[in-house]
Amino acid sequence: MTGPIRLYMSMSLDGFITGPDDRKGQGLGRNGGRLFNWLDDRMGDGPSGRVYREGSATGAVIAGRRTFELADRWHGDHHDGVPILILTHHPDDSEQLSANTRYFTDVAECARQARAAAGDRGVLVHGAGAGQALLRAGELDEMEINLVPVLLGAGRRLFDPVDSGPVELELVRRLHDRDVTHLRYRVLR
Repeated sequence: MTGPIRLYMSMSLDGFITGPDDRKGQGLGRNGGRLFNWLDDRMGDGPSGRVYREGSATGAVIAGRRTFELADRWHGDHHDGVPILILTHHPDDSEQLSANTRYFTDVAECARQARAAAGDRGVLVHGAGAGQALLRAGELDEMEINLVPVLLGAGRRLFDPVDSGPVELELVRRLHDRDVTHLRYRVLR
């Protein structure tokens, strides 16, 4: 049995995952850091600690190229050396990547290799682009949305409108902590 491919994303109530002007050196945009205040409780025994530990126990990471670059490539490591699979439109084979990092242009192949690498552990997905690509390809199993009670007003949205029709979700878990509600959805197929 393989673990799920699960998007983990902190989001404002108005649907933004960064503030405006997200760029190198300001990866979360202006005021986007507010979406991660709940991580102050990540070491505790409460709901936020539980969600953080679950995300950290994954066996592979899939991210979009933009997220990877804005996060300074996680300095070559993410989650204690698990494989990092980067979805991109333009791989650069001349780039020096850490030994556990690879580029993919094929979403289904990226998901297949991530599942194989993770075994029975889950695959953590970072980035709106990667999450949307996996969802369109039918490869995203779940979403863990950390809903933060703030209206950012602008920034990067988690989901752009898609013309593939509605995607049905089933709420499978809701955990509330003092400054966030963690919502886990299963993607219905």
